Amino acid sequence: MDPVTTIVWIVSFVVVTVTVTGLSRRVNWSAPVVLVVVGAIASFIPGVPQVAVDPELVLFGLLPPLLFAAAIQTSIVDVRARRDGILLLSVGLVVFTVVVVGFTTWLVVPAITVAAAFAFGAVVAPTDTVAVTAIAGRVHLPRRLVTVLEGESLLNDATALVALNASIAAIVSVVNPWAIAGDFVIAVVVGVGIGLVVGLVLSIIRKQLRSPVLDTSLGLITPYLAFIPSQFLHGSGILSVVVAGLYLGYRSPTIQTAEARIAETINWRTIEFLLQNAVFLFIGLELSGILSSAFRSGITVAQTVWISIAVLLALFLARFLWMVGTTALYRYGPQRLRERGWTWPTGIAVSFAGIRGVVTLAAVFLLPAATPHREFLQFLAFVVVVATLLEGLALPWVIRRLKLPPPDFAQEAGEMERLLAEAQAAGLEHLESQVTGQEDERVIERLRVNAVFLSEALENPVPDAEVAAPLEYRRLRRSMIVAERQAVLDAREEGRYQELAVRSVLAFLDAEESALKAGGSEGKKLM
Repeated sequence: MDPVTTIVWIVSFVVVTVTVTGLSRRVNWSAPVVLVVVGAIASFIPGVPQVAVDPELVLFGLLPPLLFAAAIQTSIVDVRARRDGILLLSVGLVVFTVVVVGFTTWLVVPAITVAAAFAFGAVVAPTDTVAVTAIAGRVHLPRRLVTVLEGESLLNDATALVALNASIAAIVSVVNPWAIAGDFVIAVVVGVGIGLVVGLVLSIIRKQLRSPVLDTSLGLITPYLAFIPSQFLHGSGILSVVVAGLYLGYRSPTIQTAEARIAETINWRTIEFLLQNAVFLFIGLELSGILSSAFRSGITVAQTVWISIAVLLALFLARFLWMVGTTALYRYGPQRLRERGWTWPTGIAVSFAGIRGVVTLAAVFLLPAATPHREFLQFLAFVVVVATLLEGLALPWVIRRLKLPPPDFAQEAGEMERLLAEAQAAGLEHLESQVTGQEDERVIERLRVNAVFLSEALENPVPDAEVAAPLEYRRLRRSMIVAERQAVLDAREEGRYQELAVRSVLAFLDAEESALKAGGSEGKKLM
């Protein structure tokens, strides 16, 4: 395919991704599922190029930025608070799934070796951070549940890939169980170590940068700075990217300028959106190629249906049984765990969130050519991905049936207002310490009025309307910004100011409007 044709297809790919995602959101459909369906249909249309997975490109090119984009938006404080639950899922559940699905695959797939069956178990064991984020973002899940699911999907890839590498080694040679354990320890230690080093070094460098362009440029290559050296040193590159992302996300307020943080947020949201949704279209486009390979495996259609049902049941039961045991541990185990209050409804909800995605499809193509029924296992991985995406559609219904409490938006808004009031009070105190008496009194009075308003509104609330004054302030101020922006645009049309001044004022108004939205009702939609 010549360069021009390649560029045309890439542009078409992005246009289809954006269009389908936008239309799906308007009619409240699941964009990931619709994209998979559209891609699957397109894969059979003459003229559409057949998509073939390059696992190295996915693992080295696509996965690092996706994981980093998710990690920098994940609270390291929340992850640390839920670390026991996250580790039980990202390590314990992955190993349990590998064993259960591996034995099931060995029993139902004709002439497959134990090593190949366990390799397939490792392929389908990890949930996918892209898929989980996409599905969870459509429903108001409890905050604790979201933290556990995101933490699990961020960290379980490392466990699964170590298990996959061990199984692949067993396919082509004899392996030592102690060597497998050693490889896992090395992968974790090196992965975490390099992630922390990269995060620390980059935080020092980025603290010296005052240019948002330079800061953003460095941020865009950060996932690869963490991933590549870790892989080279036999560590978990995935774990390095996650650790670096969590660390830099936590240090962001102290090492970046406000402009750099706004730019980074917008850039990574855009990258995450494009890659996240393109992944599902990409999965669908693989269908025709996967089917043509599976037909050559010699396994009949009836056998295929039976094997698919058996593997899906094993996959679901493994997660369900593990969650039953985990929930029992939280309910009846040590006092420290009982205090965390992991309830049976929470455990059931987590068991329905085992969504697989691009990691599974990339990993299955890492299986060596010597793997028995390799092409059929690739098709089976596709079935798992699609089936778990459909299972994710049932998550909102499960949440409603279990009557899990949604996030308390009113309480969260109140907390944001109180924290903002504290910040305003600290700013006012600092202002008073800086006043020398030589300043323009109008400037000082303006600063005092802006700083005092919110604090007074919260300290003396109107009964039954604690946040009424701040909300009223935001509403009126935003309407003023609309008028102010129009005045700037009118001045531009009349040619009374230079373009630099116009753009600077528009950027200032945009930043203030974004801050008002983040603290208001629109902020709820982003949570």
